Amino acid sequence: MRLANAYWVQARLGLQAQMQYRVASLFSILGFIIEPVVYLVVWRTIATAQGGAIAGYTADEFVAYYIAWTLVRVTNIGLTPYVWDGRIQQGRINDHLTTPLHLFHRDLASFAGWKPVWIAWWIPLASLLVLVFQPQIRPSLWQILAFFGAVITGFVLRFIVLWVLGLTAFWTTRASALFEIVTTAELLLSGRLVPLELMPPWVQTLANWLPFKWTFQGPIEVVIGKTDAAGTAAMFGYQFLWIAALGVLTAVVWKRAIRRYSAVGS
Repeated sequence: MRLANAYWVQARLGLQAQMQYRVASLFSILGFIIEPVVYLVVWRTIATAQGGAIAGYTADEFVAYYIAWTLVRVTNIGLTPYVWDGRIQQGRINDHLTTPLHLFHRDLASFAGWKPVWIAWWIPLASLLVLVFQPQIRPSLWQILAFFGAVITGFVLRFIVLWVLGLTAFWTTRASALFEIVTTAELLLSGRLVPLELMPPWVQTLANWLPFKWTFQGPIEVVIGKTDAAGTAAMFGYQFLWIAALGVLTAVVWKRAIRRYSAVGS
């Protein structure tokens, strides 16, 4: 209960910070949405030119895919490893270590608090995209609810991936280079660039065994009708499995990182 209360307080602080910078949030979201809109136009045009479908995706499904992609993108923003460089090099992490709430929980709750403002900006922008491109996809109620649930768990999963990746800054000054490698892998193996059905079979197989797909394409497939109830349950299973595994990894790496930080600081 105490942890839940701490999350509530920290999330409110994150929400208040975003409310003070609403216009900045809007421009950030516009930047995130430009990318999928470009993909949407390109692949809808290609699908139409190829007779209406590519790799099982119709032009309408491409439109729905990338509109849903916009919500996934603005929701699963997490703490980038670049932040850790400043925290460690400038000693700002010392302030965080003196508080009773674990830094991981503070970061996660703060980013969760951002989401209502970002989603509030997303709604009119997504409505405009639907009005302009008119996707003919009509998800059922359970698909919509499962999609939003998967977006939330996908955010938690991606946040943990980025957070544990940021901990490498305790050992190297090149954590940003590692982040770029992981970002490239995510781009290719998550369905963020294109639906994975358009990728070679070995890429699709590899993607099934990594966490990236379950933060992007997995939730999207639910709302556009590309997976059934059993497939949706399996997707949640993969998400929770990766959250548990990476959560354990984060706890182990954090303890080693703090010991190293203390030794170097002394």
